[in-house]
Amino acid sequence: MTAANRANHALGRRELARRSKETNRWIGRQILEARTEAGVSQAQLSHCAGLAPSYVWRIEAGLANPSVNALTAVAVCLGCDLGVRLFPTSGPRLHDRWQAPMVEALIRAAGLDWHATPEVPVPTARGVIDLVLRRGPDLIVVCECHSELRRLELAIRRLGEKADAMARLEPSANVSRLLAVRSTAATRAIARTYEATLAAAFPAPARLTLDALRGDGPWAGSGMLWLRVEGGRASVMERAPRGVRAVSRADTLPA
Repeated sequence: MTAANRANHALGRRELARRSKETNRWIGRQILEARTEAGVSQAQLSHCAGLAPSYVWRIEAGLANPSVNALTAVAVCLGCDLGVRLFPTSGPRLHDRWQAPMVEALIRAAGLDWHATPEVPVPTARGVIDLVLRRGPDLIVVCECHSELRRLELAIRRLGEKADAMARLEPSANVSRLLAVRSTAATRAIARTYEATLAAAFPAPARLTLDALRGDGPWAGSGMLWLRVEGGRASVMERAPRGVRAVSRADTLPA
């Protein structure tokens, strides 16, 4: 296992532990509220559910990692239904095989005045930022890489949530957004269909965005870059693909 893989594995373990603690505390609060409302003591609940009193106490305190069977027994005793639901947060921890070369290409393209940090956790947004780019003490660019755009509105919203979370962590900095998209027939079709939405969310022309990334100009605000991925390697395109309007038609080149 490489050093990078070990670091990502350790990050995954830490994130899992943090999420588990949050979930257990939330479950404990729900049970405590339901038990209090029902006027039932911990001793009565433990006897009904067939659980040790100390175990019920730990569950309510968020210190236990209760099984589904234990939670089902508690719910039945309290006259509740137990449900499990996956809520979309800030993007999956499992990434497709295109993302790593895309992040690599952006880091390689960045000029010497940029400091790049991949895989940055943002607990307040319940997620991880693919890449954070910093230039000086005042500018932070939150970048997300997408090889597909199955739900464009979700991608834009999640990127915004992560940028907002970063702004709360560093209120003195100017936090901007960068959407990096792999150029495919599918992503180009989505961009053509929703060009007004993309232009509103990422108004900076790709040409100016790439110049700024290379250190050849000022950062023009939230922008979008296109990348080619061939043979496992990615490269940043100079301009938007042919037929994809990126703020101005002068900003397009053949795909």
